[in-house]
Amino acid sequence: MTAIPPPTSGGAVPAPRPPSAANPRPAHSLRQHLRATLILLVLVLFVSAFAYPLFVTGVAQLVDPYAANGSLVDYPNGTVAGSALVAQNTDTPYLFWERPSLTDYNTTLGAESPPGPSDPALGALLNETIAYMEKYGTYTVNASLPFWLVSPSASDIDPDLTPEAVLVQEMRVAANTNLSVAWLTSFVNAHIVNPVVPDLGVPYVDVLTLDLALLPYTGR
Repeated sequence: MTAIPPPTSGGAVPAPRPPSAANPRPAHSLRQHLRATLILLVLVLFVSAFAYPLFVTGVAQLVDPYAANGSLVDYPNGTVAGSALVAQNTDTPYLFWERPSLTDYNTTLGAESPPGPSDPALGALLNETIAYMEKYGTYTVNASLPFWLVSPSASDIDPDLTPEAVLVQEMRVAANTNLSVAWLTSFVNAHIVNPVVPDLGVPYVDVLTLDLALLPYTGR
């Protein structure tokens, strides 16, 4: 016979609890998973495609509406000429010319990296540029041509030139207008943009903006 244990102090022996079945987890149907995924997808698309761009655009319009609207510049008559951030193909003799472009300033085309100062390909490009300038009478054949005036930029649509690359074109512009070289020098110097932090960048001139400002003085 099995001995019955004596009762514990303070009361009767509790009756043994019957074994309980394991608590089953609630089943998740495929429809519930798909609905949760769809809701998350809609929220992500709303935030990334609508809410965030609208927020950034609103802040940009408050901080700098000119840049937020594409940095557009106008002709003297008020029509839009383009963006101050994109160069244009200008070969008019009475205007300053932009930096060379291997894609003809096409914003939809990519370009290979331009040749550097030690690249032999720069020699061929230099000869082509000198021939181009001789053809259109730049009066700089015997001058030292700045590197920026004979080498395309990485984007091929950079509208900026160093002041030296702009000033070397003064003789051509003066010969095709009634403007003196001294006046053009003062005019170009007034459009030089210096780096925000000294020694962190180089001074430059936005040629498109410069030409648009020059147009009223050319008599055309």
